[in-house]
Amino acid sequence: MDCCFMFGRRSQHAVEGDEGEHSVRVFSYNELRKATQDFSGANKIGEGGFGSVFRGMLKDGTLIAVKVLSATSRQGVREFLTELTAISDIKHENLVTLVGCCAEGSHRILVYNYLEKNSLSQTLLGSGYSSIQFNWRARVKIAVGVARGLAFLHEEIRPHIIHRDIKASNILLDKDLTPKISDFGLARLLPANATHVSTRVAGTLGYLAPEYAIRGQVTKKSDIYSYGVLLLEIVSGRCNTNTRLPCEDQFLLEKTWAFYEQERLEEIIDADIDEDQEIEEACRFLKIGLLCTQDAMARRPHMPTVVRMLTGSKSISMEKITRPAMITDFAELKVSTKPHGANQARSNTSRSFSTTEISEPFSSSENHTQTSV
Repeated sequence: MDCCFMFGRRSQHAVEGDEGEHSVRVFSYNELRKATQDFSGANKIGEGGFGSVFRGMLKDGTLIAVKVLSATSRQGVREFLTELTAISDIKHENLVTLVGCCAEGSHRILVYNYLEKNSLSQTLLGSGYSSIQFNWRARVKIAVGVARGLAFLHEEIRPHIIHRDIKASNILLDKDLTPKISDFGLARLLPANATHVSTRVAGTLGYLAPEYAIRGQVTKKSDIYSYGVLLLEIVSGRCNTNTRLPCEDQFLLEKTWAFYEQERLEEIIDADIDEDQEIEEACRFLKIGLLCTQDAMARRPHMPTVVRMLTGSKSISMEKITRPAMITDFAELKVSTKPHGANQARSNTSRSFSTTEISEPFSSSENHTQTSV
């Protein structure tokens, strides 16, 4: 996607992309420096391979999240412009709102609305203390909200958008625990009548669909696979990969499938969910997660169908639930020529990687506890 900035003297500048022109607010570097108190460490709310995220306050009192790309960021100018043009004029309750940007000199900064409750990875899945009470109603709200946001990207806008990096650290929560999908730096537009886009593999191990991880083919169904893994995390309250556990328990998807086969699915549910009615609905959500992670793309439901299943307006086709695509099915295959890479791929609970060839090892580019926007 070819994009360019067109700077003028007005406070609103246009960013030109595939869909024409999008108006975004352009901040000066000095404005954002003052808003974040010179990018103070006390205001840092997240850090990853792309750079850092800071809490800031504009002169009018508006709280903002300032995403500063580092000079060595894996998110280059292309990804910066992708993120900018992908969401500059898209509004949805379950997507982050872009406030503006800064492209002054070597600085590449994106400015979003500030979300008080941070990300799912830091709250529900994080090892630190969180004051948020994730009761079952809150989890349902988050699961359904993310599904609706994805359904909007996949079906309701033109051209359709494939996010490519759905994961817990990219789901932010506002003060009412309304989930917002964030970080569109890896997003791809799906051309009309196209079934997939071939691209370099970039994402987070554990959330990647097999056809994408192995062949670099990204489709809507790739996002749906990632959503299925996320749904299992929401219900279980645990990360998709945890190497501190015994080998047979390390991978959440594999463990969930084993319990499903043994008709013990309720054992993977977070202990905080203890009402009989909640457990029954939680089991239904886990089955939807297994449907979304099927090895064959055709077996995975489209996102509008997922929303209807989550809300109970559509029943789940139990006969369609077969063994999902496990992380161990393709992790070794992708790094089989470099054993060191295989060990590296399993050394963190949620690792990002970027490869251009199938034989390359996974490389870490992200902190598990980051906040992405």
